[in-house]
Amino acid sequence: MLKILQIPVLTDNYIYLIHDLNSKQTAAIDPAVAEPVLNELEKQGWELSYVFNTHHHGDHVGGNLALKEKTGCKIVAAKSDQHRIPGVDITMQDGDSFQLGEHRITIIETAGHTTGHVVYHFPEDNLLFCGDTLFVMGCGRLFEGTAQQMWQSLQKLKHLPEQTKVYCAHEYSLNNGRFALTVEPDNQALQSRMAQIKQLREKNLATVPSTIAEELATNPFFREDSLSIQKNLNMAGKTAVEIFTALRKLKDNF
Repeated sequence: MLKILQIPVLTDNYIYLIHDLNSKQTAAIDPAVAEPVLNELEKQGWELSYVFNTHHHGDHVGGNLALKEKTGCKIVAAKSDQHRIPGVDITMQDGDSFQLGEHRITIIETAGHTTGHVVYHFPEDNLLFCGDTLFVMGCGRLFEGTAQQMWQSLQKLKHLPEQTKVYCAHEYSLNNGRFALTVEPDNQALQSRMAQIKQLREKNLATVPSTIAEELATNPFFREDSLSIQKNLNMAGKTAVEIFTALRKLKDNF
C-alpha cells in the first residue's frame, strides 16, 4: 500500500512524497527545495530511498543534491537528460520499469515542455506523476520541444485508464480553467469543474490530483476533436495537431 503526501512549495509547486508501507521505501518527486522534504520525512519517521525527476528545470531539481547529501538517496532521471540534472544515479528511458517496494513504475517519455521530460506511471496503482507535461485542464508550455512532440506525448497519457489519478507539479488549475472556458464555453462538465475549483482555491486547498477521466471531459488539450472547440477556433476540418498547435499558441498569450 502506498501513502502519498503533497507538499506545496515556492509559489505554486507541488513536491510529492510516496511511501510504500510494506517495504518502507520512500520517493520524493521533483523536489524543488530540500528543507520541506526533510521536515516531512522527519515528521513521518520515513527514510528517503529515491528522488524521481521528471525534467531538468530548477524548480524540479533544486533540492536534489541537498537531499542526496542528507539522506543518501538515489536520484532517478531520464537517460537523455542526465547531463542536465544534478546527482543522477539511475537513468531510465521510455518503457523501462523499476520498483518502489512492491509497486511497479513505468517510465513514459513525454517530450514537449522539455526535450527530455519523462513521467512516472504506476500501472497497477493507477497513479501518474506527470511533472509539467499534463496539468489540470492544461499542458506544459513548449520551452524546448515542438507542438507535434507535445501532442504525441499527450496522446500517450490520454489513453491511460480513465481512473488514473493525475499528480501534476503545479497549481495552475484556476487559470487553466479560465482559458478552457474561452475555447469551449458551452462545456457543462467544464463549467461545473470550474465552480468546484474556485471553491477549493478560495479556501487555499489543492485542486490536484485530478483523473484522466476528468481531463478527457474538461482539458482542451485532450479535446482537439471537440466540435465546439473547432468551431470556436474556426478550425473545423483541420488536423488534430493543427488544432492543438493553435490552442497552445492561444494559451501562451492568455
